[in-house]
Amino acid sequence: MTTIAIIGAGRGLGLAVARRFAREGFAVALVARNQGRVDDLAATLQSEGHTAAGYTADVRDGDSIRSALERASADLGPIEVLQYSPLPAKEFMRPVLETTEADLVGPIEFSVYGPVAAARQVIPGMRAIGHGTLLFVNGGSAVRPGARVTGTSVAFAGESAYAQLLHDALAAESIHVGQIIIPFGIDDGDPAHSAESLADRLWSIHADRGEFRVYAEALPS
Repeated sequence: MTTIAIIGAGRGLGLAVARRFAREGFAVALVARNQGRVDDLAATLQSEGHTAAGYTADVRDGDSIRSALERASADLGPIEVLQYSPLPAKEFMRPVLETTEADLVGPIEFSVYGPVAAARQVIPGMRAIGHGTLLFVNGGSAVRPGARVTGTSVAFAGESAYAQLLHDALAAESIHVGQIIIPFGIDDGDPAHSAESLADRLWSIHADRGEFRVYAEALPS
């Protein structure tokens, strides 16, 4: 059995993706800052007959990311799929003219250093099993910067560039890197925006191994 590790797992999209991949035979490693939260998610999945466990990590601390992913692989099996989808903090979203250089430290640690640490931890294992997928989940500011969400706009752009470079570098090794852009709210009442619908899209990115970037819905004009 191989594992999907979901960094930033919660009761919405994280749990929906966990269920979607678990139905396909994956073990699930749920990674977030709060041990109680990921233990509850793991218990929910276990009650449904799936293999799952929770691990704590702070995505702004590379050592904690590496440790969590190493333990998950040892406990559950090699990590075949990594999803990086933690929710940015509200303080990252300041208007551009109010943003200082200090305000960008957190977003860059969160959306650039964190993905780099996570990817470098799991790529050797993917190479060992001969295939893998890295999934990056971002909002619309990753491709269309917003003046009122400066930190995430700048940091998501860096994350997108890194992910695109990974896609190009790893394609020949059967390791697919894909990004989904979600420009709307999740579970906002539109069935197409439900966590379950988005989980299906993420499964398709993994299974179909198409283009680097997929839009859950076209960006507003």
